[in-house]
Amino acid sequence: MTWELDFLNFIADNMHGGIWDSIFVFLTHLGDAGIIWIFITILMLLSKKTRVAGIASAISLIFMFISVNVVIKPLFDRVRPFAADTSLLRAVLVELPTDGSFPSGHTAAGFASSTAVFCRNKKLGIFMYILAALIGISRLYLCVHFPTDVIFGALGGIVLGIAGYYISLRITEKNIDKSP
Repeated sequence: MTWELDFLNFIADNMHGGIWDSIFVFLTHLGDAGIIWIFITILMLLSKKTRVAGIASAISLIFMFISVNVVIKPLFDRVRPFAADTSLLRAVLVELPTDGSFPSGHTAAGFASSTAVFCRNKKLGIFMYILAALIGISRLYLCVHFPTDVIFGALGGIVLGIAGYYISLRITEKNIDKSP
């Protein structure tokens, strides 16, 4: 944990201030409660062209919520960086999260949805991956997650996104087979 706290202190000491604070607060709020991913998923579900990608994204987000927020976070109950080193409170520009730190739910949701979409729509998936990565970085910038929280959130999200994609294929194939 020492290298992680050193890394976050480096960010807090050398990168904070000015427009970056506003940008990273904005980015992190996009990921609050998975709102941006839910919004994108709903938009995809409304269009026939992107509906299957939307189904894949929805499934991956449901898997992410259950596995990360209901199972893994309470199981590990890892302390947040600002609680491990209270000097990091100077860099927390958002409301202090009260749940466990590991893994990053913001990052897991972003990478789950992005991966599920990328498997169906490369262009949109790449855009979503970039946004997911920026939201993950915002969690480090704001010192509300350790680097390993974000790394494992991304890796877990990718796995859940792949699972969501394959399950969506099974669902949509069965429905296509039943159409007249």
